[in-house]
Amino acid sequence: MRILAISSLILMFEASIAAEMVKPHDFAILPWGWLNDTSPETLEDIKACGFNLAGFVYPKDMDAVREAGLQAFVAENRLSGQARNVDLTYEEALTIAKEVTERWHDNPAVYGYYIVDEPSARFAPNLGILAHAIQEAHPGSIPYVNLLPNYADAATQLEAESYDAYLKAFAEALPSDYLSYDHYALIADGSLRGRYFENLESLRRVSLDYGTPFWNIVLSNAHFYYAEPTPAGFRFQAYTSLAYGARGISYFTYFSPEIGNYRLAPIDQFGNKTPTWYMLREVNLALHNLAPIYCGLKSINVFHQGNVPEGSNDESAAQLVKELTWTPHIQTHPEQIGAVVGEFQDEDGVPYVMVVNKSLHDDVAFDITFREEGAVELISPYTGNPTAFRGEHKWLAAGQGMLLRVKK
Repeated sequence: MRILAISSLILMFEASIAAEMVKPHDFAILPWGWLNDTSPETLEDIKACGFNLAGFVYPKDMDAVREAGLQAFVAENRLSGQARNVDLTYEEALTIAKEVTERWHDNPAVYGYYIVDEPSARFAPNLGILAHAIQEAHPGSIPYVNLLPNYADAATQLEAESYDAYLKAFAEALPSDYLSYDHYALIADGSLRGRYFENLESLRRVSLDYGTPFWNIVLSNAHFYYAEPTPAGFRFQAYTSLAYGARGISYFTYFSPEIGNYRLAPIDQFGNKTPTWYMLREVNLALHNLAPIYCGLKSINVFHQGNVPEGSNDESAAQLVKELTWTPHIQTHPEQIGAVVGEFQDEDGVPYVMVVNKSLHDDVAFDITFREEGAVELISPYTGNPTAFRGEHKWLAAGQGMLLRVKK
């Protein structure tokens, strides 16, 4: 009887989590990759890990995604095969798009259609043609294109004069649903790739200029020279993205590839959950709890305190924050000590900030004063509710972020 009771409580808990999940249109949480296993157990685990999208799914498996209550991008070769066809006309693209999308109009599991990953700027015009044709053929669907990071070679990979020129080529060519890019920054020696924050700055700037939300693809496995997953690494990647105003986060990858030195993705090569799955779930559930408030905010500024990256604002540029005190008691990596602060306002002008500990290794005590008078509240990542910012709340773990506001 006790086992049945416990099972019932678990089911009730999972149902409540599912009912409160943020919709992908507001904030997308995607396990990056092709879904080869669409068993009910696998799809339930994806949902339980906090994903609201199931990844890229082949047409034969979309009914399973629908039955699981998830959405996904349809991976259809007739569309992705046109991604680098620079001679594609709109009429040709629309004919193909209508043929592919016709069967999916009434399937609620279809969030959109996969097109291409990491194209150069040379293909922006025809990708724009294909994406707009898809949306005409299936209104409301999202064409998926993911862009390169700023450490890609300008001549051979970006094929653009600069990274900003590369982003603008796609911002102008594609529909304005979102811009997605990837940046893998956590290095095995415990350091951070140098241009990580510069990449976030670029996406935030183009996002605001074109009114297009952006998604960040980050690491969820170890491979090559990248670090093995840690709770601090997941917190850091998620909360720094939020500080810059991201409206989606994707994880590369959910399943461990069976090649090279890939390891410790949420699901290993034998189909088992690794410790990474539980680390990732903790961060994703926090995103769901913060989303109802966070998604109603407008990003107005970002600044850094301590170890200010090149191209970023320091604390003298703060608009909403009057003072931020930062007290690291242990400094194992002094080069990472400091904060990144995203400043936001809601539709009523209430000031909010996302304060993030930039260290991947060291905890910190901090305090904050806003320019606007009033009691400071934090938005709990565990409940989504506001609570007084005081006492032991004034600590941040390595990589942790905290959403704060002035109570009105």
